[in-house]
Amino acid sequence: MSAIEMQKRGREEDDESRMLNGSIPESLDTDKVTLENGYEPEESITTEQEEFLPQMSIKKTQFTDFEGKTSFGMSTFNLSNAIMGSGILGLAYAMSNTGIVLFVILLICIALLSAYSIHLLLKCAGVVGIRAYEQLGQRAFGPGGKIIAGLIITMHNIGAMSSYLYIVKYELPLVIQTFMGLVVNTGDWYLNGNVLIIIVSILVILPLALMKHLGYLGYTSGFSLTCMVFFLISVMYKKFQIPCPLNGTLSTEPHEVHFNGHNSTEDDSCTAKIFTANSQTAYTIPILAFAFVCHPEVLPIYTELRSATKKKMQNVANLSILAMFVMYLLTAIFGYLTFYGNVETEMLHTYSKVDPLDKLILCVRLAVLVAVTLTVPVVLFPIRRAIQQLIFPGKTFHWARHVIIAIVLLFLVNLLVIFVPNIRDIFGIIGATSAPSLIFILPSIFYIRIVPNEKEPLTSRPKIQAAVFAALGFIFMIMSLSFIIADWVTTGRSSSGGH
Repeated sequence: MSAIEMQKRGREEDDESRMLNGSIPESLDTDKVTLENGYEPEESITTEQEEFLPQMSIKKTQFTDFEGKTSFGMSTFNLSNAIMGSGILGLAYAMSNTGIVLFVILLICIALLSAYSIHLLLKCAGVVGIRAYEQLGQRAFGPGGKIIAGLIITMHNIGAMSSYLYIVKYELPLVIQTFMGLVVNTGDWYLNGNVLIIIVSILVILPLALMKHLGYLGYTSGFSLTCMVFFLISVMYKKFQIPCPLNGTLSTEPHEVHFNGHNSTEDDSCTAKIFTANSQTAYTIPILAFAFVCHPEVLPIYTELRSATKKKMQNVANLSILAMFVMYLLTAIFGYLTFYGNVETEMLHTYSKVDPLDKLILCVRLAVLVAVTLTVPVVLFPIRRAIQQLIFPGKTFHWARHVIIAIVLLFLVNLLVIFVPNIRDIFGIIGATSAPSLIFILPSIFYIRIVPNEKEPLTSRPKIQAAVFAALGFIFMIMSLSFIIADWVTTGRSSSGGH
């Protein structure tokens, strides 16, 4: 055998090894320069390539290590559950600080921008055949891009998990106390929030987080969304049960209104405002933006979608965003029209002050607790995936690693919730940096870097739109951080919300 034949045979064996590991072999790279630029269309497999390895599945060269089996409906449930966060409890308060019309306009804009952002992510995934956020970062900017994407996803989702467990920590003892007919907290272990979050994490969250695939959580996501629908129906029902004014049940704190040139007073505290401006109005956009952050979960759900195509996954995203848009809008409108200027940042607290013994609101609180608890495993999956991409790149699935990462993550989040008495400011900083990065900045710059200039020049309309979108994200980040810092300086506290 000549040296040339030996070299050719060695290259073929190396290519076959690469195929078995799920990567693209060099001999299948018909355009080396184009591949380095990140462009390998999903359907650009040539006849020569098919003849080279006729028994190999071309699909394995493009996407992940297993074929998705999750249905369209279950994928929609999972993504909707990822979008639905504790922020829904603060939307009525956000509307009270903007007025109905301005709130609706902002909500529509944020929903459309979120859908466009997902479109950019899916376009990048289709171009390079990668359905992992961190791998898109590596393809766009090398190892540094991979690390930054993984860290942002981890930081944001740990903040989201902590916010959900904080709700469990403070709400579950109150629910148990009310069910037992206790007037005050007796201090028993079953009324200790720290003990309860550990029990909930071990008995409910951990078993769900140990599922091998995210698609298996479709049923729990569906039940979680059902609980939130019950919450919405209860909010709509209570609008017609609670009179306004509230007969002194709640103290009225008038909001400044720059509409028709007058200020609101207690005389018009039951009048819906069209455009309202006060010191808290600036926080409305961050609250709404955080409410639609689901981007770390998009690509994992895309990976597990049955017969996955970019169009099909975009339909999943559009349907999920539309469903959450309707729920957010109805919750905000009916909650605001119930309490008007008296609505608090956490709407359930307002109901409890009106009637602490209301059984319906008690059931609603329990439903919200169930919903946020079942959302934690969905949020944990992208963190575990990011950690595996950063620390164990190229490793195949292993149960021990899968379980250990889940346990360590839950342990750290529980410690954070138990020992940090107030991490609201930390959430504010995390949210103001991670939310615009995940929604605006990263998808845009990935798109600009990954889609080759030969296909879409930098002066083309899609790339100009992506550049403007990224600039909007930087402006949003600077504004959010400025508002938070200014609020710390003037009032000594943070009023920002989270997902």
